[in-house]
Amino acid sequence: MFAFHRRSRAAFLAAALFVGAVPGAWGQNAPEQKPPEQAQKPPASPPAEAAKEEKKKVDDFAEAAKVLPGAAGQPECMWTGRRVVNLLWRDDLDTALRQLELYDRFGCPGDHLQQAFRCVVRQGEIDKKSTDSIGMRVAACWLTPTLPPVMAAPANGTPPAPSSQ
Repeated sequence: MFAFHRRSRAAFLAAALFVGAVPGAWGQNAPEQKPPEQAQKPPASPPAEAAKEEKKKVDDFAEAAKVLPGAAGQPECMWTGRRVVNLLWRDDLDTALRQLELYDRFGCPGDHLQQAFRCVVRQGEIDKKSTDSIGMRVAACWLTPTLPPVMAAPANGTPPAPSSQ
């Protein structure tokens, strides 16, 4: 009796594995033939550009270490902090909370993160036509969280009056 149940379970398991594997095998058709202009990949960025980008990152970390007091200027705090602010801006709270655990584990200051996010929010929405990106805004707010809010231009096209600061 028990041998029958074992055999039926084994047969059921084998059938389930077979049924699960068949769609994967059918999905492995021959790759689509693309025209030659689409098949060619653009050349990878030259080593000079990659080196320049790496130097820029190092310069960002060095500038943050000079400008920001304490742990907020440390590379690990800066990197995870910028990610958390960016994720919060994009409403990805689950990932932001996971990154926030790392941020806290590194001993990074929570109030600097709060001030940087406040700065990003005060800057307002990013205009789709603008070359400004959320990454650039987060980087600027990370270094100087007290940036003044950006004033939007009035709808009639006249520039806003200059502030008396």
